[in-house]
Amino acid sequence: MDLDTVRTFVAAADAGQFREAAAELAVTQQAVSKRIGALERNLGVRLFTRTPRGAELTIDGQAFLPHARELLRVAERAVASVRTGRRPLRVDIIASRGAASGLMRGFHQAHPEIDLDVLMLLDIETAVTAIRSGEIDASFRAVAAPGRPLPEDIESVRVLDEPLQLLTGPGHALAGARSVTIAQLAGHRIWMPGIIPGTEWAAYYDDLVAEFGLTIEATGPNFGSDALLDTVADTPALATFMGEHTRLVWPSGHGLRRIPVTDPTPVYPHSLLWHRDNPHPALATLRAHLAATAAGHDAAGTWVPGWVIRH
Repeated sequence: MDLDTVRTFVAAADAGQFREAAAELAVTQQAVSKRIGALERNLGVRLFTRTPRGAELTIDGQAFLPHARELLRVAERAVASVRTGRRPLRVDIIASRGAASGLMRGFHQAHPEIDLDVLMLLDIETAVTAIRSGEIDASFRAVAAPGRPLPEDIESVRVLDEPLQLLTGPGHALAGARSVTIAQLAGHRIWMPGIIPGTEWAAYYDDLVAEFGLTIEATGPNFGSDALLDTVADTPALATFMGEHTRLVWPSGHGLRRIPVTDPTPVYPHSLLWHRDNPHPALATLRAHLAATAAGHDAAGTWVPGWVIRH
């Protein structure tokens, strides 16, 4: 259905005269008549009856009018959804409880006037494809894993180095420690069933294992964070890694301990990715916010894999 004919119909219905509708639409009265005639042929009904005072809606015209108005509203919303500056800023945060989620919550609190769509995509290839297609405006990722250089049209900036902590149950041998060195973790079983081969976080933990001789097990099904916490709480032989900014809640009876890791402190490097030609004005606001609020990176006494982009 031609939206110009629908728009003309609504204008004529509101004006009650084709001549006034023509003036409103900046077209000739003949053009209005042609558009109304085309719409009537398309619908197979008469929409107006000519009268000495102008044009009145028929019963069919009265039935069609509210739907015609809704068609125009839907069309306007569709255009607004993709118009730069009017559609929400779409950002991938990977997971709802991670550090990237916290960064975006801080941005929303600082800029409540900016509409946001928050998405959670699994792997970096999916995220980069979505950025390049315009499906999303930005993504938080660790870049760039071996053999996966970013495309030339994708920009990135490092925004947060998140220290890893050891999470243990009350019966674990290290549960009473105020902090542990990474060398002390050698020989302890670290269970992380959420590691998915091929992801950037799998590459990160592969390098962590190789660098410090750790034992990280990704065996068994991943039933989510609640099941992981239950198992770690009940199994003295198991511990897991957790980001310092990861927000999880567990029953007080679990007795779980979050223990800082030192000498060096492994940090997970979060970067913001976006397309270099993305014109969304809120993207520049997000980048400026992160630059002003995010902590520095490559601090003394920390470790990241050698493939991590340093800017």
